Amino acid sequence: MRPIVKFQLSFMMFLEFFIWGGWFVTLGTFLGDNLNATGGEIAQAFSTQSWGAIIAPFIIGLIADRYFNAERILGVLHLLGAFLMYQMYGAPNFLVFYPYVLGYMILYMPTLALVNSISFNQMKDPAKEFSPIRVFGTMGWIIAGLTISYVFVWDSSEARAAGMLKNTFLMVGVASAILGLFSFTLPKTPPRISKEGKVNLSGLLGLDALKLLKDRNFLVFFISSVLICIPLAFYYQNANPFLSEIGMNNPTGKMTIGQISEVLFMLLLPWFFTKYGFKKTVLAGMLAWVVRYFLFAYGNAGELAFMLIIGIALHGICYDFFFVSGQIYTDTKAGEKYKSAAQGLITLATYGVGMLIGFWIAGRIADAYLLEGGTHAWETIWIYPGLFAAVVFVLFVLVFKNEKVAYRE
Repeated sequence: MRPIVKFQLSFMMFLEFFIWGGWFVTLGTFLGDNLNATGGEIAQAFSTQSWGAIIAPFIIGLIADRYFNAERILGVLHLLGAFLMYQMYGAPNFLVFYPYVLGYMILYMPTLALVNSISFNQMKDPAKEFSPIRVFGTMGWIIAGLTISYVFVWDSSEARAAGMLKNTFLMVGVASAILGLFSFTLPKTPPRISKEGKVNLSGLLGLDALKLLKDRNFLVFFISSVLICIPLAFYYQNANPFLSEIGMNNPTGKMTIGQISEVLFMLLLPWFFTKYGFKKTVLAGMLAWVVRYFLFAYGNAGELAFMLIIGIALHGICYDFFFVSGQIYTDTKAGEKYKSAAQGLITLATYGVGMLIGFWIAGRIADAYLLEGGTHAWETIWIYPGLFAAVVFVLFVLVFKNEKVAYRE
């Protein structure tokens, strides 16, 4: 790959995830502080990610793969996203805010597949070439969090009281406009399917892979993947509001420790997977969710702040050891014929259905434990996903039969 192309793809990945990390992490805190949103309303806002994940295959399969170059539709989606970000920045209440965030996530979620498609189109050996490009995306997410906490300090208690956290939407809107314009300079990535090609709805949604559920082990893994996304939603929706409310300094910046650990544990995953096998690797990921939530339940921003930091740092094990291992397992089970369909099915089930349920439950529980003065009974709130993850852990131990799975990127 030519150096200029490598730079283009790396910068694209950096901005793609800088944009996501620059507003989504602090969304719950912003909605509670600035728009006086209830737990249920915050859940609705976060659920737009799931609706975007459900609708994304249609945008990619029916439009991007058939009529337009991927880099062009990426540019258009991010330019439209910049406009919606500006509208969110000026929204006076949740009723006005919600249609904009829903529209934005319907536009943004397909771009995750588009940036991968543009990257893969320039690679001869994606297994070796993709990771060094994709890591710039993680760096973008980290830089976004550090910028919010340590450069502009928008998440401090004083700045939040002054309504400064809404500036994250302005920052992301500018970044989205830059990526939108930059996208038109990216290497050409023409449509993969001719306009006359047949549209296969079941293929778009990954439903062709449903026959894999006849395999008992894959069925257990599939159900476990959906269930574990319910406690996962608690972290995305409540972690930043929780850290902000209890008075932790620079909460958004400290949450980037999770992304740093994600990179480190990704490097450890091949060794752990090869030495201990798929089942133990997945169970380690599940157990990390249990430990994380109980650390959140009993830690505080004072002398027990180290418990919260450890909980954040467990993100690498939580995500890599379960979800990345799961992608590898799914790839092995599906084979060449159903590889894409199986990954699509897992994505639809987890980020679509699983997290949609999780956000709804997290919102209901947050509202149920709202105290006078606008604070929450966080110890009780965090125990719920901790216990739920523990139940999923036990079920997986008892029902999933150990089998040998080779690690391969």
